[in-house]
Amino acid sequence: MKQISTVFLSFLVLSCGGAKVDQSTVLNPTNPKGVKGQVVTNATVEKTESKISALKTGTGSFTTSGDIETSMSFLTSDELQGRDTGSDGIAKAADFIQNVFEEYNIAPYFASYRDILSNYSDGTAYNVVGFLPGTDEKLKNEIVIIGAHYDHIGIISGNDGDTIANGANDNASGTTTVLEFAKYFGKLKGNKRSIVFALFSAEEKGLMGSKHLAEKLKNENIELYAMLNFEMVGVPMVDKDHSLYLTGYELSNLAEVSNRYANKKLVGFLPKAKEFNLFRRSDNAPFHDAFNVPSQTYSSFDFTNFGEYHKVGDEASLMDYNYMAKVVNDVIPVLTGIINSPIKEVKYN
Repeated sequence: MKQISTVFLSFLVLSCGGAKVDQSTVLNPTNPKGVKGQVVTNATVEKTESKISALKTGTGSFTTSGDIETSMSFLTSDELQGRDTGSDGIAKAADFIQNVFEEYNIAPYFASYRDILSNYSDGTAYNVVGFLPGTDEKLKNEIVIIGAHYDHIGIISGNDGDTIANGANDNASGTTTVLEFAKYFGKLKGNKRSIVFALFSAEEKGLMGSKHLAEKLKNENIELYAMLNFEMVGVPMVDKDHSLYLTGYELSNLAEVSNRYANKKLVGFLPKAKEFNLFRRSDNAPFHDAFNVPSQTYSSFDFTNFGEYHKVGDEASLMDYNYMAKVVNDVIPVLTGIINSPIKEVKYN
């Protein structure tokens, strides 16, 4: 998330008793060290089609922990140097994202996948924006944005010679999650409303990427139905009866709609998210400001389950890939329901 206040960090220290959070319950169970990421292959795409078929028939899941690991391991590799805005490392992340879009039938929304930010002057920065047109004549002009930021904070002072802030939870986890959704909908091609898949840069610089896109789309006078953002979803919450929380929970009925389509209590309320106003601290906020339509963030960072926020220790080895895959599989029916509903059922209160 966008840099959080000193009060927030003080809370982390107090809640952890000044010691590092015990990560023993959230380590990646399949590969603690991680592996180098891979590009998408034709064999991977063909496998995706069989997984969609299994998911539709109720005989399987779409995303596996191995799928998650492939993306996470590349996006968090030292080769990307912490994905700082404008860096060579984040350009490699953009290449990876674009490759997924191209392989899974996600077209560029603009002339290019890479939309250069008009509000960022410290070098060149760009969002990566894909588009999947809707199939329903009455609904295709309505747009649902599914987004996450793919930048992080780059090279910082660290411990034991490690100076790369790899940004696994913040926010390779959200980026990977959105890419899994792009794979699913891109191969299924059954979305009645149109979908924009937006991976934002310069979130860590003050939500610059999402501010740019929100203003640009507002000037195009698009009909935005909802903006659904994913931020820090790499580790499960502690002692909660739901998997995710929503920022701005009380502002809309999105949690209710999400839980109905998930057929379980998937989304709940986190008091600390309201206390620290996380609704304003991620890329949903500029779309709320520009369009005044439901624009909210799904997250699992509960202030107690991850002690490496904006540190070099935010590594892939601390992510729970089984949990992340479960989140993707649980959220797919939610997105499907929202995107294909004959009416705009998600509303601000």
